Amino acid sequence: MLVTLKSILRLAEADNKAIAAFNVTTLEGIRAVIAAAEETGQPVILQFANAAHSGYISLHEIGQIMLLYADEAKVPVCVHLDHGANLEEVHEALELGFTSVMIDGSALPYEKNVAVTDATVELAQGFGASVEAEIGSMGREEFLSAGGSEADLGESSYTDPDQAARFVKDTGIDALACSFGTVHGIYLKAPKLDVDRIKVILEKTGKPVVMHGGSGLSDEDFRRCIQNGVRKINFYTYAAKFAGDAVREHVSEAGDGNVYFHDIATWGMESMKKTYIHTISVFSNLKEN
Repeated sequence: MLVTLKSILRLAEADNKAIAAFNVTTLEGIRAVIAAAEETGQPVILQFANAAHSGYISLHEIGQIMLLYADEAKVPVCVHLDHGANLEEVHEALELGFTSVMIDGSALPYEKNVAVTDATVELAQGFGASVEAEIGSMGREEFLSAGGSEADLGESSYTDPDQAARFVKDTGIDALACSFGTVHGIYLKAPKLDVDRIKVILEKTGKPVVMHGGSGLSDEDFRRCIQNGVRKINFYTYAAKFAGDAVREHVSEAGDGNVYFHDIATWGMESMKKTYIHTISVFSNLKEN
């Protein structure tokens, strides 16, 4: 069933858990997410990062498939635009029927971030959709593009709780993506998580905290962040990597035998489903079979 981000995060808050938000780039990825959510009986967020993945498939193409699978799912599913770059992109997702959008103005000066986020909230309200926005920086590129230096890269890029509270008040968003030590993509070194910052941000803003750059953390790291108030966790990179590893293993086992593309797609999907079941179970504090 198709639901908004705001409503699905209420479920998370009621059960003191986090909702898994999985980026998808293929039909197999969508099927893996929905199958994992239905098998665990947990709500889930299907999301597409147009800025990062439009080279594989367009928002228009994959968005319609995401909405179809979400609508027919046996569990609550939010269809979300991840890291919306501008109002035109946000509007396209809303026109398609996405129930939630993220506008990412984190690399902009504060006032410009507020302006574009406020406009997004107003636009989304006309569609009955939720809005996520970001304050702080989840990666090296974001921090440097926002004017930071290599020397300052680190804790200085973390979200300031007082600024976060002001940002929420100035924009009226439904969920806040924050920086507290995670980064996008593959980790080059062990993350230095400031989980206490999560709790302070939650107390000052009163809004669900969103974690970006979740791939690569330990299960215990995730549990600590959830205990301190994280309610949505984005996860993609390592699921894609593990699926690639699984395909490589199957191809190696085939040796000189034939390898068919439909088998490759199935191997990848099965691997992603396995990863997603484990991830959902950790986020929801479930026991795995």
